[in-house]
Amino acid sequence: MPKEIEVTSILNKKKKRDDWFLDDYTINLYSSCSFNCLYCYIRGSKYGENLEKSLSVKTNAIELLDKQLANRAKKNQYGIIVVSSATDPYLRVDKDYEMTRKALQVILKHRFPVHIITKSDLVERDFDLLHQIDESAVIPPGLENKLKRGAIISFSFSTVKDEIAKIFEPGATRPSDRLQVVDKVLNEGFLSGISMMPLLPFITDTTEHLHLMYSTFKEREVAYLLPATITLFGNGPADSKTLMLKAIRKHYPELEEKYIGYFKNGSQMPRYYRNAFYKKMRELSAEYDIPDRILDAKNSKRNSK
Repeated sequence: MPKEIEVTSILNKKKKRDDWFLDDYTINLYSSCSFNCLYCYIRGSKYGENLEKSLSVKTNAIELLDKQLANRAKKNQYGIIVVSSATDPYLRVDKDYEMTRKALQVILKHRFPVHIITKSDLVERDFDLLHQIDESAVIPPGLENKLKRGAIISFSFSTVKDEIAKIFEPGATRPSDRLQVVDKVLNEGFLSGISMMPLLPFITDTTEHLHLMYSTFKEREVAYLLPATITLFGNGPADSKTLMLKAIRKHYPELEEKYIGYFKNGSQMPRYYRNAFYKKMRELSAEYDIPDRILDAKNSKRNSK
């Protein structure tokens, strides 16, 4: 069971709206994450090697969110709320705590738009609230003529193969199960797409695997794909770089030397690699006719009820 903690604030205001995720605000109802993805940027000594052991639920988050959103709404400071930026909103414990559902009820009450980012199939539970938010949310300044929807749902995939995901994101919902709920979300008519973050060098960013991913998502008619390569931090025993290198050594020993070389002096892949990566992603976006930005996606409701 997670620890129960109280916090002094829950709504985080971004200095600038992100071009990819469109977040004006973020909320994280849980601290740490039971999905335990090896590449996660929040990793480190604060959480330990097993993120699930440090999982906490912010028990007073809903009361705080109600007060903070009421204040923002009173000042007409509407903006898109990303749920969540540093954990997943639909962890297994949310089946019992229902923190995300309670937060969505408050978000609906104050008519804020929302962007759900998840690896979980539990989002299906909250379709009713997300439909209401989609219809009633106030679109924030600067997006009135670009975005017609109040709810966005993005699913995170680093691979569509269960056997790869089992290594690098052992606690997360399997990609095969995730794909089933992607179908359900699209059939409900939500504006929905895929965050392909991070793609793993020489494992899931190969030409073969990229075409598998793009064709898989094209078949489902997702509205957008947001691809990014990996960033690995730290050299401590609980840091993402250490854990990823350990996994590479065990499961992909032929790639160990490459990974060590690339991340020896920094957290990012070399610039020439990143330039080639994003050039390839632009080409695939054009080839499969899938936008690489949410604002370039069609806002129409496909198969909407």
